[in-house]
Amino acid sequence: MTLRGLLEPLYERYLLMQCTQIPTHVAIIQDGNRRFAKEIGIDTAQGHRAGADKTEEMLDWAHELGIRFVTIYSFSTENFHRTEEEIRELFRLFKEKFISTISDERVHRYKIRVQMLGDRSLLPEDLRAAVEAAEEATKDYDGFTLNVALAYGGRNEIVLAAREIVSAVREGKIAPDTIDQKMVESHLHEGKEIPPVDLIIRTGNEYRTSNFLPWLANGHESAVYFCAPYWPLFRKIDLLRAIRIYDQRVSAKAH
Repeated sequence: MTLRGLLEPLYERYLLMQCTQIPTHVAIIQDGNRRFAKEIGIDTAQGHRAGADKTEEMLDWAHELGIRFVTIYSFSTENFHRTEEEIRELFRLFKEKFISTISDERVHRYKIRVQMLGDRSLLPEDLRAAVEAAEEATKDYDGFTLNVALAYGGRNEIVLAAREIVSAVREGKIAPDTIDQKMVESHLHEGKEIPPVDLIIRTGNEYRTSNFLPWLANGHESAVYFCAPYWPLFRKIDLLRAIRIYDQRVSAKAH
């Protein structure tokens, strides 16, 4: 075993000892798959697959630490500007992962509920069917929730919610003076009950939150942790460092 292999578990325990508060909801912007692929000389599709494998590993860490909700930013509305070949490969990967969810032993052992956030109308029919099958298979689970943001844009979700509310007002189902924050939240994310984001993590050395969950994150002043590793190189140590930032924020607010 290398020296790093010996020291990392010790450092993980040290970081965990510093974290007295564990966030309920962590949102992750998984950046750097393409740059990772380029640096090590593999194609982009393989980079995205390495990122998907890291996501599965991270879910084990999150469950172990007691995090109840994880939202991953997998594909934004802006990502539709990428090449047709890359989009096709990504959608093939997403479809494969959603289908595998149905028979994944860990999903059923941990009672993971899988659900999508985003504009389903922008997805191809086969991917949409895979998403719905995974959601149906896990809809009664309450041990852990994984939200996958696909064809997602933060401002767009607020616009869609506003349209629904305006339509309900025109139909006489809602009185304008009854519109409040709770009502708006009930129209976000297709009415899914998702708690405020406690912590946003962004990998790949990017320092912006990219229109991710503006109502649940920015509106609730979540802690933010930016780190250098590309997503496929993200470690449990990086997750614990992010949680330490959240813990420090919570402790500071308490005093």
